[in-house]
Amino acid sequence: METVKYLLSEERMPTAWYNVVADLPTPPPVVLHPGTQQPIGPADLAPLFPMALIMQEVSTERHIEIPDEVQSIYRQWRPSPLYRARRLEKALDTPAKIYYKYEGVSPAGSHKPNTAVAQAYYNKQEGVKRLVTETGAGQWGSSLAFAGSIFGLEVLVYMVKVSYNQKPYRRALMEAFGARVVASPSVETAAGRAILAEHPESTGSLGIAISEAVEIAAQHEDARYALGSVLNHVLLHQTIIGIEAQSQLEMAGDYPDIIVGCTGGGSNFAGIAFPFIGAKLRGERDVRVVAVEPAACPSLTRGKYAYDFGDTAGMTPLVKMHTLGHTFVPSGFHAGGLRYHGMAPLVSHLLDLGQIEATNVQQIETFSAGLTFARAEGIIPAPEANHAVAAAINEALRCKEAGEAKTILFNLCGHGHFDMQAYTDFQAGKLKDFEYSAEEVAMALAGLPSVG
Repeated sequence: METVKYLLSEERMPTAWYNVVADLPTPPPVVLHPGTQQPIGPADLAPLFPMALIMQEVSTERHIEIPDEVQSIYRQWRPSPLYRARRLEKALDTPAKIYYKYEGVSPAGSHKPNTAVAQAYYNKQEGVKRLVTETGAGQWGSSLAFAGSIFGLEVLVYMVKVSYNQKPYRRALMEAFGARVVASPSVETAAGRAILAEHPESTGSLGIAISEAVEIAAQHEDARYALGSVLNHVLLHQTIIGIEAQSQLEMAGDYPDIIVGCTGGGSNFAGIAFPFIGAKLRGERDVRVVAVEPAACPSLTRGKYAYDFGDTAGMTPLVKMHTLGHTFVPSGFHAGGLRYHGMAPLVSHLLDLGQIEATNVQQIETFSAGLTFARAEGIIPAPEANHAVAAAINEALRCKEAGEAKTILFNLCGHGHFDMQAYTDFQAGKLKDFEYSAEEVAMALAGLPSVG
């Protein structure tokens, strides 16, 4: 664990992020320009991102230093706690040891500020005045709103309409931090108007909201786009979670046999898993890593590994990822942060290399697991985090059946304090499982761009 020790400050908070690209046996596929389909360069991304983030996006360095100003803000809640879930273990009667890293202690209540603060910092350094973004459940939007308030940046958030209506308090939190929140699809952008013209009752999707945000950012010189997941630099910033967990588990004299992470775009999963995967790739310690996603939006388990747009309108670069098709609009299940048609290219690449596994769970199972966890551990998870809870419980029960005392680690990426209506609906029997439509996915996949 010498590498981990080197990366830690006296407060045992990481002073550098970890870049898994440095340890990959084969490099990830190149990113292509949406028009020319040629590999993109830094100049192609400059209208959307500050150059510092672009350099992180393409970096092959193993460690990238966290700026002092970002570290000082992180210290408000980092290092985040790592807990041994002893009461959950007892409730499950499992010989497994279950640990969870709890990111709900951040000001916005999730892991998202780890990258929001970094992105706001780099944009501020380059003279940007306004950040434009999308959000699903509101975790990312509220985190960027928080970061914008710290650095004096205006923040405009296009919130997926189904979540805008389901989660009014997430919207209120963003507005409390000073952001402007718009339900997507909206009439404010050409992309939004086109969707509404074809589907007037559209509940929206992250792909649509991304199109709206990218359109606005590209049209204004003083604005830039900020993304809460998927891209390499976003996943990079989240690795502070896993680096801390490595150090904390070393203090406990333990190491995970199994790591579980919920996956929508991939940032939460990457945050907890990538540092451990890096150790595995370097031949230091073995670990089994499980990515769990909603059955209603199963890009890893039922999508196609292919080049696709990150947004619905086709304005973003083409990346190779597991995708359900950029025109796919998932059903309105409550884990809004996981309703994305694609998966992070690096997570997709690791699955293609056989370094990780993928599974999916239904909505009712996740809420049942969330209540089991809450009644044992006293923390009510966000609907997105419930996917990791459900998969971790399943792994613990398998250990019980096999009589194996394995160590399980998962990331509890946020609290559910603003999601209580979902829990109320679950306990009233109003929630239902959503199976994705094979026909709709087939149609969306048929629209994948043809890449030579």
